Amino acid sequence: MSSGRKIRAAVLTISDRCHRGEAKDTAGPAVSALLEVGLDAEVTLAGIVPDEREQITEALVGAVEAGCELVLTVGGTGCAARDITPEATLEVIEREVPGLAEAMRAASRQVTPHALLSRAVCGIRHSSLIVNLPGSLKAATENLEAIRPALPHAVRLLRGETAHPESDRGRTDTGTAGAAAG
Repeated sequence: MSSGRKIRAAVLTISDRCHRGEAKDTAGPAVSALLEVGLDAEVTLAGIVPDEREQITEALVGAVEAGCELVLTVGGTGCAARDITPEATLEVIEREVPGLAEAMRAASRQVTPHALLSRAVCGIRHSSLIVNLPGSLKAATENLEAIRPALPHAVRLLRGETAHPESDRGRTDTGTAGAAAG
């Protein structure tokens, strides 16, 4: 990050079984480690939330209000009856960032046809980016790796740092569409 400030992140595992202590959360800690090492982020909030819409929305809002710039959910993005993380996320975000979810599905599709069942949502609440990841350790880390290169720039933009990265300088835009996408 050009500002010299680490990204403040939250990792919220959404799982009834983990919340009840019937299963060990392996994906959440793996995502936290990947953020700290691969993104030089500081995970300031981590927790396990049951698959209950109100509790998920409260946890998401709480993470944003606690100053987390990047909020990652792990789990609840599939087609099972209790997989409601995307609906809870849509309830709290103000704007979607569909390219991130599309990129995760496209990258994951190279590994498994089950990627087509992901209903993950990504979006912005105030100046925080919320990203839904799948619940398995393998899928969560693969999906995070697929979007990791874009996350620092997204956080910079949400911080109000709107200058384009050095890698974009000298890039040729063809027409006004490229310039407007900024």
